[in-house]
Amino acid sequence: MSGPEEFHPPLAAVRAAVRRALAEDLLALGDLTAGLLERAARARLAVIARQHGVIAGQRCAEETFRQVDRQIAVTWERPDGSAVAPGDRVAQVEGPLSSILTAERTALNFLCHLAGIASLTRRYVDAVAAVSGSVRILDTRKTTPGLRALEKAAVRAGGGCNHRASLSDGVLVKDNHRVALGITEAVRLARTRWPGRMIEVECDTVDQVEEACRAGATMVLLDNMSPEQVARCVELVAVIGGPARALVEVSGGVTLETAPAYAAAGADLISVGALTHSAPALDLGLDLIGS
Repeated sequence: MSGPEEFHPPLAAVRAAVRRALAEDLLALGDLTAGLLERAARARLAVIARQHGVIAGQRCAEETFRQVDRQIAVTWERPDGSAVAPGDRVAQVEGPLSSILTAERTALNFLCHLAGIASLTRRYVDAVAAVSGSVRILDTRKTTPGLRALEKAAVRAGGGCNHRASLSDGVLVKDNHRVALGITEAVRLARTRWPGRMIEVECDTVDQVEEACRAGATMVLLDNMSPEQVARCVELVAVIGGPARALVEVSGGVTLETAPAYAAAGADLISVGALTHSAPALDLGLDLIGS
């Protein structure tokens, strides 16, 4: 398989997702329309980009064709992480025509959805790159149930980074946790029970940022703050922590238009739930190129 391995989700997650997706399409009678075709008929088709974007979902498309018919061969010209323009050939698909057409919509659903995530991620990455070469764009856990590993791989293909993949990946003390525990006590307990783990505290005010840093949090999440407030918090975090200061993450309604201002304010990380919950699908098609 071509393309950097870090852009591909775990194969087990891909196989499970593809099985579920095909089960929605193929009931007891299978593909009635494709059943009208001669089984011996073979064809070559190409996945063509119809707009600018970034490719992701390669492994899912390959697995879809494989589960439908192992005789289908897929050759990639634009692997995951590649930028494409309208008219670019992404991949060639060759094999029994009826099988290709049975797999077509499911394969394209994965490709279009995941490439849409990669494309939106790349736009955010590019938006902040001109301001800061160090700030990272993160996803969140606002993912489609059952598709998290796939969607987070698409974020990586777009040049972004992954936040927690699960609730076991680190401690994130949010507002509802703070009501029951308080910041200082929550950080103390986390450091005692989960030494070495990331401990992040969501903060709505400068005072909360100061308390979290003095308690020993490794990251602070500045929620719904203005760029000016973020700049003030960045300065405070540096004063308290020095070279070993907590990382500063910004979250809450960040858009392509506002992301550069947050990067300029000194944030280390900018997390954007829209990368996975609101990315428009990239327009890709499967066109016949020969028989």
